Amino acid sequence: MYSGIPFPNIDPIALHLGIIVIRWYSLAYIFGIVGAWLLARKMSERTNSVFTVLKIDDFLIWVTLGIVLGGRLGYVLFYNAHYFYENPLQIFAVWRGGMSFHGGLLGVVIATVLFARQKKISALAMGDILACVAPIGLFLGRLSNFANAELYGRITHAVPWAMIFPGAGKEPRHPSQLYEAGLEGVVLFCILNTLWWFFPKIRNRNGFLFGLFLILYGIFRFGVEYTREPDLHLGLIISSLSMGQVLCIPMILIGVWILSHSSPIHKLNKITEKE
Repeated sequence: MYSGIPFPNIDPIALHLGIIVIRWYSLAYIFGIVGAWLLARKMSERTNSVFTVLKIDDFLIWVTLGIVLGGRLGYVLFYNAHYFYENPLQIFAVWRGGMSFHGGLLGVVIATVLFARQKKISALAMGDILACVAPIGLFLGRLSNFANAELYGRITHAVPWAMIFPGAGKEPRHPSQLYEAGLEGVVLFCILNTLWWFFPKIRNRNGFLFGLFLILYGIFRFGVEYTREPDLHLGLIISSLSMGQVLCIPMILIGVWILSHSSPIHKLNKITEKE
């Protein structure tokens, strides 16, 4: 039995610039997007991808809008639809928090498909690069959740690193934000980038890494949700499953389908030539 570690005194506001207040959460989005953009450019340069550096630069505003709009609308629809139906103006109060990964993912997918059609390139080839760089933002986002003492874990006395979060009672809880940062961020980044950089046969299968991203993220998130406190206004949705777990199920299934249908680039080129 462990009594828990006191939560470190972390100010959720990173910088005060006069009347301008910059929070860790905002910095996580900024550095996550910029870091992903820089790595995507390097990947395109090294591998001569159809998703060229210039196209990556052009796509930056598209993916940013996809993340922000999709993440916010996903939270509104998946996690608090009744509240926002009664208070529609609160949809725009993004400074009060409320973003959904699954919504952001859908926003990025839509942005990617539209951009790929406009530029006449493979959306799956874009998806493979995006899958490799996305864990940067996921890692920083989960760290900002921890700094904000939000999305904390369930009560436990079984681990020595359990923490007592402010506003969550006196019982020690899993630091589930750090579990997610490690799995969705570090582990996922290492797996996907190792396959991209050192296994050309895998890299050259359009959609393989994107499908694998969906599967691994879904599995990691599904497992960590058992240590994470469910949203108070939702609770558990189906039996012992949270909303996050429910949303991960179709994500995993779609990832399996994409993975099983991924095709080598040279094969796709031959099909295009025949057409």
